Amino acid sequence: MKKLAWGLIGCGDIARKRIAPALRDLDLCDLVAVSRERAELVEEFAREFGAKRSYATWQDLLSDAEIDAVYVATPVYLHAAQTVAAAEAGKHVLCEKPLAMNPAECDRMITACRANRVKLGVAYYRRFYPAIRRVKEILRFGEIGTPVVGQINAFEWFDPEPGHPRRWLINKKRAGGGPMFDFGCHRIELLLNLFGPIVEVRAMTANIVFDREVEDTATALFRFESGACGMLAVTHAARERQDTLSIFGSHGSIHLPVLNEGNIRVLSDQGERLEAHPPEANLHAPLIEDFVDAVMNDREPVVNGEIGKMVATVEEKVYAT
Repeated sequence: MKKLAWGLIGCGDIARKRIAPALRDLDLCDLVAVSRERAELVEEFAREFGAKRSYATWQDLLSDAEIDAVYVATPVYLHAAQTVAAAEAGKHVLCEKPLAMNPAECDRMITACRANRVKLGVAYYRRFYPAIRRVKEILRFGEIGTPVVGQINAFEWFDPEPGHPRRWLINKKRAGGGPMFDFGCHRIELLLNLFGPIVEVRAMTANIVFDREVEDTATALFRFESGACGMLAVTHAARERQDTLSIFGSHGSIHLPVLNEGNIRVLSDQGERLEAHPPEANLHAPLIEDFVDAVMNDREPVVNGEIGKMVATVEEKVYAT
């Protein structure tokens, strides 16, 4: 059975928890090589996840002829340069979210991948949640009538100490923005998936608790081409963690109290019911499986570069208002 030979660029928190295990364990994946900024740790990471080779630089990894595709799991400011270089080296690219710092960088990445006839995907893995697919089905069948409002809260307390491996997320030049840029992008992609194109954006960013380069809290209002409205609130400064999705329609509503758990409460003219649609244990696995299938069958990944650019365009409008 032919496998897709992978190189992993970046070995941080998300790579250790989800990406490297998926590239190691999935039947059609072969983790050939890894690279990381901290060269003194790269060999240990390679041994832990069974990679054949380790490289001190990502440029060296891209020179490895055995590698078919790379997963870019580095800070956002590196995504464009690494993706363009990978495409020019003939490697397919699956890139962490958000795709890039701005839409112009997304365009460079998309153009490079098309010119070199390689696939470009972006890690908006919530697109593959069974619960989200079920919500789309409920909306399509009209059970709650016309969708009127979609509302999401994404709250977590995030105050990394100096030296913390994720402290780069509060450095604007490396991360692009605060919680709206980091995990708000996931929710923007989710709203685009459920409701379609966004035609109007109004937003507010603030530093309420933390004095840092990026916002600690942000809210955004969206108007969709369909006519529905959306509300997104994100923060690094609330002690109560929230990960909610609620959709209100003309004949009912849909509620996911914890999006990552997949439990759904539906209220409609037929009454109320509960459904359970939990995600895969490794949230990245379905995303990577789809990307492998896209490469092997020469089709677009479900979450491609154009979707990454759509999210980046909305983010640009959020920070411009």
